Amino acid sequence: MTMKLVKKTDEYSVFQRGDERYAVKDASKRPVNGEEKVRILLEEGLIKVAEPAAVEAAPEEAPAEEASAEDTAAEEAPAEEAAPEEDGEETA
Repeated sequence: MTMKLVKKTDEYSVFQRGDERYAVKDASKRPVNGEEKVRILLEEGLIKVAEPAAVEAAPEEAPAEEASAEDTAAEEAPAEEAAPEEDGEETA
């Protein structure tokens, strides 16, 4: 795999790999990975980090007394019967 030197400083060297991704090596030529690599690539303007998607908070459960009262009210309401669906045939 051929790597092209993009930028070299006293602390690290940034290479672009053959698959268009980046590799970072420190001054002693050991690979840099993880958060440190992301920080270096961001500082050099080589990558952009997307904001993490907002996680929806789980809805809080209602107290047991309120839930049972709602269930009872739903049972007392008359259930509507749905008309059976036809197979798309019309009768004249």
